[in-house]
Amino acid sequence: MKAFEKFRLDKKTAIITGACGLLGTEHAYALLEAGGKVVLTDLISKDLKNLKNHLSKDFKSENILFMKMDVTKKKDILKVRNNLKRNNIKVNILINNAAIDPKVGDKKKSKNLSRFENMTIADWDKQISVGLSGAFLCSQVFGEMILENSDAGVILNISSDLSVISPDQRIYKKPNLSEEQQPVKPITYSVIKTGLIGLTRYLSTYWGDKNIRVNALSPGGIFTDQDSDFVNNISYLIPLGRMANRDEYRSVVQFLCSDASSYMTGQNIIMDGGRSVL
Repeated sequence: MKAFEKFRLDKKTAIITGACGLLGTEHAYALLEAGGKVVLTDLISKDLKNLKNHLSKDFKSENILFMKMDVTKKKDILKVRNNLKRNNIKVNILINNAAIDPKVGDKKKSKNLSRFENMTIADWDKQISVGLSGAFLCSQVFGEMILENSDAGVILNISSDLSVISPDQRIYKKPNLSEEQQPVKPITYSVIKTGLIGLTRYLSTYWGDKNIRVNALSPGGIFTDQDSDFVNNISYLIPLGRMANRDEYRSVVQFLCSDASSYMTGQNIIMDGGRSVL
């Protein structure tokens, strides 16, 4: 076998949820680079079309499909499944990437609702329904499609280094704000990302004998022109001394979604510059 041949994803089709987000776009690049086909799913058709046009500058347009889908609604997920089946498209890979990631410091009215004491049950339910329940529903529906393949396939759950460490709220702290107004990473983020690891482990044993491999990727912070105080604060906590570049997770996605990782399942790959080992 030629070098790197096991990393190839030719004739493989992957569904990516939350495809229009920062990491969703990078996952699409990763799979297309390895020769795979992608089905981009997200909430807004216009954004999906724009993403397809963007990706089509570097890859064959026929390898890029998009379908509007709300991961919190099983009828939406079933509609996508039925559409794929009508067109004789098999699913080999599912990347559960969809999430609500409220920006730290977002405020509603006079209260910072990201703070534990102020968070509403409505916000709790909404965020968990997307990030955790959505992954459950998509795994349930598309997992059944993957089982139809003679060689089954892969589910990859996108978690976070905050699945294994607690947020250090000091990195978000702002001068001249009272304690009750200080921005924080909300509890929902930690609960969702930790829950995804439980989902990963459960499904890896539930479907292990059916040849579906289930793993998780836990990235650290990605540099996207955040303010310098935040970047300096978090970089100080990272042994490599910096945040990740947006394209630095592509190779691990290729590894986890391909036969290069054929003997790996139930694992959480933490890729955070070493922050979680401190």
